Amino acid sequence: MWKNLRRLEPLNPQFVSVTYGAGGSTRDRTHKLVKQIKHKTNIEPAAHLTCMGSSVNEIESIAQKYWDDGIKHIVALRGDIPKKKSFQDQNLRFATDLIKVLKKKRDFEITVSAYPECHPDSKSIEQEFDILKKKIDLGANRAITQFFFDTSKYLKFIEMAQKKNIQIPIIPGILPISNFNKTIQFAKSMNCSIPLWLKKMFYGLDEDPETRKLVAASIATEQCKQILNEGIKEFHFYTLNRADLSFAICHLLGVKING
Repeated sequence: MWKNLRRLEPLNPQFVSVTYGAGGSTRDRTHKLVKQIKHKTNIEPAAHLTCMGSSVNEIESIAQKYWDDGIKHIVALRGDIPKKKSFQDQNLRFATDLIKVLKKKRDFEITVSAYPECHPDSKSIEQEFDILKKKIDLGANRAITQFFFDTSKYLKFIEMAQKKNIQIPIIPGILPISNFNKTIQFAKSMNCSIPLWLKKMFYGLDEDPETRKLVAASIATEQCKQILNEGIKEFHFYTLNRADLSFAICHLLGVKING
């Protein structure tokens, strides 16, 4: 992981976000890691925080620790609903509840999620925008989208957001594909469509990882160029702790190494 961070550091990213396991299972390690990134690199860290399975007191304690350690950027998410019955604070059922607690505690910079193809739990795109608006009203500074491969879906989402007077940046989430079969499985669970042309691009490459990397970099770069042509200049790469693909894409897009 540190090797990947050092690889990306010269690109001078705005921040690097750090996730943790389901139900906060690696929360303590995540906090330690975020703190180390803050003090050992020139990259600003953003800590993922979910509220599912937590109490208000727990979230307030975590928030204060982050603030005291100089971590003032939180990616606020609901988190996955546990398959088995477990404790759930009724005051922390949604990401909006989490944002309320965080903002009441300290004036954190808040990044939230957005879903151009609708969250699996959403009933309509209108519900998506209603939730996003509520997050903004509570203090969200930006949104990062779930990854997508049909760029037209993202651009349509942005167009609708503008018509609804949503002012915060909605940053496209770009996933360079390192394992196509796993990506398909994850995409299905997150309601992300896989275009037929994309399937054809990876056909026959299951045992050829080097060619897969080249194809993945080419596809993601083209996707970014299409979005750049629409005037959007920020991207969030889901690196999955693999820096080389994201580094190559940035190089193809003309990003200069800092220093």
